Amino acid sequence: MKEKATAGNGLLVFILTFGVFGILNTEMGVIGMLPLIAETFQVTVPQAGWVVTIFALMIAVCGPITPMLFARFNRKAVMLLTLGIFIASNVVSMLTESFTVLLVARAIPAIFHPVYVSMAFTVAAASVDKKDAPKAIAKVFIGVSAGMVLGVPAASFIASEASYAMAMLFFAAVNGFVFLATIFCIPSMPVRSGLSYGEQLRVLKKTVLWHSVSAVIFTNGTVFGFFSYLSNYLKSVTELPFTLISIMLFIYGAASIVGNILAGKLLAADARRTIRLTPFALAAVLMLLFALGDRLAPMLSIVTLFGILTGLANNNGQYMIANSALEAPEFANGLFLTSANSGTAIGTALCGIFISEMGIRYSVAGALICLMMATLAIFWATRSYTRPALPEKRLDLAESVN
Repeated sequence: MKEKATAGNGLLVFILTFGVFGILNTEMGVIGMLPLIAETFQVTVPQAGWVVTIFALMIAVCGPITPMLFARFNRKAVMLLTLGIFIASNVVSMLTESFTVLLVARAIPAIFHPVYVSMAFTVAAASVDKKDAPKAIAKVFIGVSAGMVLGVPAASFIASEASYAMAMLFFAAVNGFVFLATIFCIPSMPVRSGLSYGEQLRVLKKTVLWHSVSAVIFTNGTVFGFFSYLSNYLKSVTELPFTLISIMLFIYGAASIVGNILAGKLLAADARRTIRLTPFALAAVLMLLFALGDRLAPMLSIVTLFGILTGLANNNGQYMIANSALEAPEFANGLFLTSANSGTAIGTALCGIFISEMGIRYSVAGALICLMMATLAIFWATRSYTRPALPEKRLDLAESVN
């Protein structure tokens, strides 16, 4: 029975990973087809960019709220509700001729985005032994990275070769597959001892949680603040043609998946050391980016390392916030999503200021400022890390089926 439950848990984590891929695919996939959306709905490209902006804004606002609201409901039912909303929104996006309706169809699923992703982290961690929880969460993070790495080029290819509507159908199909897999392969997962909303909010009184939140905000400001301008950096500083830039961005994304896998092993072995050493590795890579940014051969290796560290930093951030609020895992994971999105916005703005005043090469300076703040917060957040803090519990599938 134990071997059967272990195999079932492996299938569960795989479905959650693919589900997160579908959710991120819907969120990020439209980035590569903004000109086509502008043409389809007869708006400008900056106006078309609102299909990305409104999604991100809703995640930032709803990140800690909606996971908390749904934390006491059957997790399978909530996941099916979220996937159903994503399928419906993609179908509406495919059929509508109104740009306003399109924006509404993008905003509604974004409200539920944190619900699914936070539950995926929580369920993945609870489905395995305590020592293996970081590895299970790392697998779910692969879905996040793959959604960003594969979603954008896949949607762009479908949209360019077929149409905008077919790209939306692709999003709906991916979510539809996960919807069916969830129905037939994931058992009912009732929450037997859910916390009240007040009990969940009580974790906000913990100082270590706010240190962890600060660490995530500034770490994301570091990696994604600079990443927002990476294509421009490669074009202007490294002087690469567009085709090579696309290849470099794909390498970065693929490397971040490697970072996710590596993070699972390193965090399980020694979380304190892993989390504390990551900012110093990031500092070294950023300084190499500044010093060797105009040389193609070194940049290939540097961008690969940057991608690996991005994946590692993502897992570190989730680990810190989750460990700071073990009693309210869904709320904590939602708070992680909000912190991550807020950090991206702050880092992008700060790097943008340096670009405006000093040029694209000095976007690295904005990232380094964020990194200094992140390092301080990380050392405060990890002071009590003397042993793995994840709860000793296992979600045996045979026991969770009603």
